[in-house]
Amino acid sequence: MPDNIKATGKKRLAGGLVQVYTGDGKGKTTAALGQCVRAVGAGLRAVMLQFIKAGNVTSELRSAERLGPDLEIRQLGHSLSFIQGRPSADDIASARKAWAEAEKAISSGDYDIVVLDEINVVLDLRMVSCAEVISCLERRPSHVEVILTGRGAPNEIIEAADLVTEMRCVKHPYDRGIAARKGIEY
Repeated sequence: MPDNIKATGKKRLAGGLVQVYTGDGKGKTTAALGQCVRAVGAGLRAVMLQFIKAGNVTSELRSAERLGPDLEIRQLGHSLSFIQGRPSADDIASARKAWAEAEKAISSGDYDIVVLDEINVVLDLRMVSCAEVISCLERRPSHVEVILTGRGAPNEIIEAADLVTEMRCVKHPYDRGIAARKGIEY
């Protein structure tokens, strides 16, 4: 058995870390999903909590259904209005509710990987405080790996993380008028 998997009768990740995928380039959510798929292949459990997406049947949701119950994806967003940088009271309330669910998932110890998809945007707009998130990360069970995705990761989050990857857009088909493609971008 690999050194990083505990032999406890139930496979558990030994020494979960904090990862951040940020930047203006494509691939942050995709990288986090790849980590989840890899974890499921190793017999671990993963959950992705999406802070922005809501009510859309995406290809990643269909994949999670196939990999369930070891991979769950929950869409917790309610609108995209705050992406313009002006969150409404409803946006903030929705983000706070999503954070409460995320904090519960992290603290429960039920998952080996918890992905907080697009939380960096929520943190950058101060809809949830960095101090609150960092406190939860510090108190999490030792086997829980947490991945925070989204543009604009605040410096406090970057400092608290064990691994930070910045996606940088060099070239994108959108610039040539190619729209988002099912199975690739969603």
